[in-house]
Amino acid sequence: MQSSNPVLNRSSAFAPGHGQAYPGAAPYGQPGPQGYGGSGMPPQYRGAPAASRPMTMDDVIVRTAATLGVVTVVAAIAWNTIPDTIVTPVFFAGMLAALAIGLVLSFARRVNPALVMVYAAAEGVFLGIGSKFIANWVGDPGIIVQAVLATLVTAGLTLATYKYFAIKVTPKFTRMVIIGTMGFAGVVVINLLLSLFGVQTGIGGFGAMGLIFAAIGAGLAVFNLILDFDMIEQGVRHGAPQNEAWRAAFGLTVTLVWLYWNILRILAILRGGD
Repeated sequence: MQSSNPVLNRSSAFAPGHGQAYPGAAPYGQPGPQGYGGSGMPPQYRGAPAASRPMTMDDVIVRTAATLGVVTVVAAIAWNTIPDTIVTPVFFAGMLAALAIGLVLSFARRVNPALVMVYAAAEGVFLGIGSKFIANWVGDPGIIVQAVLATLVTAGLTLATYKYFAIKVTPKFTRMVIIGTMGFAGVVVINLLLSLFGVQTGIGGFGAMGLIFAAIGAGLAVFNLILDFDMIEQGVRHGAPQNEAWRAAFGLTVTLVWLYWNILRILAILRGGD
């Protein structure tokens, strides 16, 4: 079973027993008959190598906190230091840099922790400037705190629901989320291209269409969180290598940033501009 998050999909350590996550990907981390590290499979099919201990949930939590911490700090710096005269080019530079680095990390055989932090910094620039723009449009910087709290509460409730209601991530559910996410991403790309030619569809704006699209995005982010929690749990259970915690942290950061941005847009649209 695979996550719709391409970061976790890249490593089969998060999809034990289900083949390669991407066409051409090495069968890294697949379990043998006795689980990861079992003696019944060649070394390349085993989990954590002898020189490394298996990944734990604490590893994922610590690295996710560090990555989100960089996003937050850089966002605050961008908010307070980027001059208004260059805010637009810096905003798009941060967005494109985060996209490019994110794609590199998503398809990397091994995740480079330093590159994850560079991604977090680029994402921080994008979010810092974007959040300031929305706060100014609404006329209340407090909306940022509300969006952050709403994101944390939503993520916490999603995790609690997944754990305590024993949600089963079935292949059908996974396929539906993957298709929905790919469709959503496709519409975003098409809308961006159309906007470059002056065509406005409204899905990226602050009207009714923007509200609907932001709500769909937030819903898909929640479903992706469920898939990501399941993949991480599988990785821990089956002894994925410790370094894979960085991949898990990056994947969670991608989803949580996506969730925050859509919640912020929803709150802004409901509040209206000043």
